[in-house]
Amino acid sequence: MRDNRGPWYLITGLALGVLIGVAYAWLVQPVRYTNTMPASLRSDFKDRYRAVIAAAYQANASLTRAKARLELLADPDVYRALAEQAQRSLAGGDPQEARALGQLAAALGQAPPTLALTAQAQATSQSPLTPSPTPAITATLVITASQAQLTLSATPESQASPPAVLATLLPTFTPLPTRTPTPTPGAPFVLSKQEQICNPELDEPLIQVQTFDAAGQPVPGVEVIVNWEAGEDHFFTGLKPELGLGYADFSMAPGILYTLRLAKGGQPIPGLAASECETQGGERYWGAWLLVFEQR
Repeated sequence: MRDNRGPWYLITGLALGVLIGVAYAWLVQPVRYTNTMPASLRSDFKDRYRAVIAAAYQANASLTRAKARLELLADPDVYRALAEQAQRSLAGGDPQEARALGQLAAALGQAPPTLALTAQAQATSQSPLTPSPTPAITATLVITASQAQLTLSATPESQASPPAVLATLLPTFTPLPTRTPTPTPGAPFVLSKQEQICNPELDEPLIQVQTFDAAGQPVPGVEVIVNWEAGEDHFFTGLKPELGLGYADFSMAPGILYTLRLAKGGQPIPGLAASECETQGGERYWGAWLLVFEQR
């Protein structure tokens, strides 16, 4: 008797086998990862990992440890990843975590340059059988903001000299981490500058805030509060380290009056509203308010 069922029973059996195998692998005995690298974590688990690193940095101020731990995540841009997560934390109602992340991003953004020390000594070559004057070594040290260079020169005297010597030493020293500027305890911030900025490169009306300590250094992690008739918003300086460690901004909506103040005291700045600027060709665009606070 001839079997006319064709290959369909084989295809049906294969499909059922695949479905049963997938269901077993996903539901009955799924794959469980243990002792995996942080770079393989899911995005939300990476966020928790960064938050723990930022909290540890707040506790011990060890920038070297924080950098080593962040490198395990293999982020393409560590500063951007920290700043973006700080903004997400702030929008999610966790200002303490946002502040810790912002301070770590600001600290990483001001890593000091490597100090290189170069020493060079050279004497004129002479015949080994012919007495020649012994050079007296004169040292010249030149120090700049990025490197220190030591040059040794030779001055002839009355004794025999060795063959020519040429030596270059290039030791590299790992600098200690630079401490992140923090507000001077007890010193209030005072508004030192308020002006309207017309910048055609801005896409929206902004309130731009800059904070400096008594020594004129930018201060990250300062909480800023903006009020208007329908609500309130909080943000922190230092979340955009590429624009400055003491910088923060807030997007205004046209037709609304805003009042700004710093969370730790300071005078409120009322009457801030979006205003228009005009180019020489008559084209209109939104301007910004610049508010600079200094500790006195």
